[in-house]
Amino acid sequence: MAENITITEKTKGLNVFEKYLTLWVGLCIIAGIVLGRLAPGLAESLDAMAIYVDDAPVVSIPIAIALFFMMFPIMVKIDFGEVISAGKSPKPVLLTLIVNWGIKPFTMFAIATFFLGYVFRGFIPGTEIVTDGTEVELFRSYISGAILLGIAPCTAMVLMWGHLARGNQGHTLVMVAINSLTMLVLYGVLGGWLLGVNEMPVPWEALLLSIGIYVALPLIAGYFTRKWIIQAKGLVWFEAKFLHYLTPVSVIALLGTLILLFSFKGDTIIENPLTIVWIAIPLFIQTVLIFAITYFIAKLLRFTYEDAAPTAMIGASNHFEVAIATATMLFGLGSGAALATVVGVLIEVPVMLMLVKFCVRTSHWFPRVAQQEATGKEAAVEIA
Repeated sequence: MAENITITEKTKGLNVFEKYLTLWVGLCIIAGIVLGRLAPGLAESLDAMAIYVDDAPVVSIPIAIALFFMMFPIMVKIDFGEVISAGKSPKPVLLTLIVNWGIKPFTMFAIATFFLGYVFRGFIPGTEIVTDGTEVELFRSYISGAILLGIAPCTAMVLMWGHLARGNQGHTLVMVAINSLTMLVLYGVLGGWLLGVNEMPVPWEALLLSIGIYVALPLIAGYFTRKWIIQAKGLVWFEAKFLHYLTPVSVIALLGTLILLFSFKGDTIIENPLTIVWIAIPLFIQTVLIFAITYFIAKLLRFTYEDAAPTAMIGASNHFEVAIATATMLFGLGSGAALATVVGVLIEVPVMLMLVKFCVRTSHWFPRVAQQEATGKEAAVEIA
């Protein structure tokens, strides 16, 4: 039976980078710390190559280039034509939107504030200077990184989580596209407001520019690139050749950015090695909580398992690429906010694989598509 396939067997569908993402991030931490000790001026020199507004650095050019190539391969994989089919199954789409934008940002803010602002505050001493020259308490910077993760719903990797859970991939594709579009408006609005509540400076010019560079630009470039290549070469060539060569570009850009980030944060980690643990705990709780809320509501609404599993996965997953990019632009590559977003990358794979296993083991809680179709046919016979 297909249900007896183990998660270990199915994770063979993950490429080496995706499967061992936690390991790669760990190696980047080590490499970044070593780089910061051997060449302490390198990261600062690269970050200083920036576009300035009113004598304040707004866009780090090298980081902007790296982060664009980190985002572009994600956007080029999205088939926005699938959005049209969302009307065929509106309830999963509506639930996903409500969870992603009406619940998740606020639970993340509350959980991060409770743990980082109260429970662990005594373990997070000190302040830091962010990009605009403002001095902020370090724990607030970490909360800000958590906020930026909480308002960045689902990454392209959620397609793999949905696949491993044997869910409705059509719904997953639709929601990746819809979330990318809604981020153009809601990311800046929610982000600016929640950061303000957290008493962090909100450079609105940088925030809007961040959305333009790291969401709108790769979104538009990805859409037209996909369209033109498929028209010229066909869908098979696009998926087998173009995406095959493009994926390593995204990986290199992400790992390079992480190494530079940790070259800044090496001293913080060495002096407070449990910092990553303090940040990871609220992120872990938030991920599991949002998954549980969405999965429970899906059961109450009598979703099929094929719709319930990816809906919960989309809610639990974060678009960490956008979060890293925004934190870097708003507060600097060496900021606590940027570090907090990277911790989200660190826990992404093990936590999401744990939730995939939970979905597979509890699939009997929900009706299956085949069962619904059979019930519908029986009802049609009775009516006839």
